[in-house]
Amino acid sequence: MNYRADCLHFRGDVPCAPHKQTGVHCDGCPEFRARAGRILLVKLGAAGDVIRTTPLLAPLRRDHPDHVVTWVTDFPALVPKGACDVRALDTATTLWLRHARFDLAINLDKDRQACALMREVSAARKVGFTLGDDGLCRPLEEGVDAGMAQAVRAKFLTGLFDDVNRACTQSYLQEIFAICGYTFAGEPYVLDRPEPAPAFDLPAGRLMGLNTGCGGRWTSRLWPEAHWLELARGLRAAGLGVVLLGGPDEHEKNLRLAAASGACYPGHFDLRTFIGLVDRCDVVVSAVTMAMHIALGLGKRLVLINNIFNPREFELYGRGVIVQPPQACSCYFQPRCTAPSFCLEKLDAATVQQAAVDLLGRP
Repeated sequence: MNYRADCLHFRGDVPCAPHKQTGVHCDGCPEFRARAGRILLVKLGAAGDVIRTTPLLAPLRRDHPDHVVTWVTDFPALVPKGACDVRALDTATTLWLRHARFDLAINLDKDRQACALMREVSAARKVGFTLGDDGLCRPLEEGVDAGMAQAVRAKFLTGLFDDVNRACTQSYLQEIFAICGYTFAGEPYVLDRPEPAPAFDLPAGRLMGLNTGCGGRWTSRLWPEAHWLELARGLRAAGLGVVLLGGPDEHEKNLRLAAASGACYPGHFDLRTFIGLVDRCDVVVSAVTMAMHIALGLGKRLVLINNIFNPREFELYGRGVIVQPPQACSCYFQPRCTAPSFCLEKLDAATVQQAAVDLLGRP
């Protein structure tokens, strides 16, 4: 019995998809496609950054339709199924990568672990960031065209100097597309909806999802609880359903907000179920978190509360609006507020509510 190890569908250790679906064998298989090579994409985290890197799959698939694309990440559940060969970064994956050969390797992370991985990988071309002899990240400016070299150097510098980051006029997607030699043209996020869709007991009518947290590390972007309460009460008074969103860190806060405002709080869930809950909302209000990227991936309208990041880095696809405090934030890219007064205290609930209601009224 023959097998075709040169087929795009061939997996080596388990049956291929055409065989599982129809029982076909390699001889005379109508699904045979010659594998042209392999591409490696390293984007480990954070979770939101993994989601907002998925638009890059479109040009990679367009230009390399017969290549196997392997994505190594800390969040494999957030990479769309069927889009590529998804691998969690673990010992087994690291061992395999040391012995595989790629035509193109792309690393868009600047942390040392990802850069070390990029240095070890064997690839005909490497794009993005790697590890220098000093054990630190460096941009790959050799072996790429002038535009790509300029793009990766620019992205490298925005991570080193706050003033350079503040002056940047490109979105994250424009930056990573340029690093890879592409021009961003509105390619959407790709995010799988859970199947079957989870059931929730939610209010009837139009739903406003309020994602009230941002993780325990970055409290500098945490809108005060009293403001969330005022927003929830105001939206309910306007006849809208309010659903409180969050994870374990927000559980006690959301219980308090639900009790004080009458908003619906279904609880906190695993990742796939949480995606299903966000999918039930018409508008999502959130700080810069994984939830905002989930909302964008699901095509939701988004009110983004931002203070410590360059607002131009976010691609909202014409479905969102950024609200910022009137007091300029002096804690740029810092996890803790160090200013005499907290700027987000000055962003009132009425401003956020108006932005959410206006978005709801858009076509």
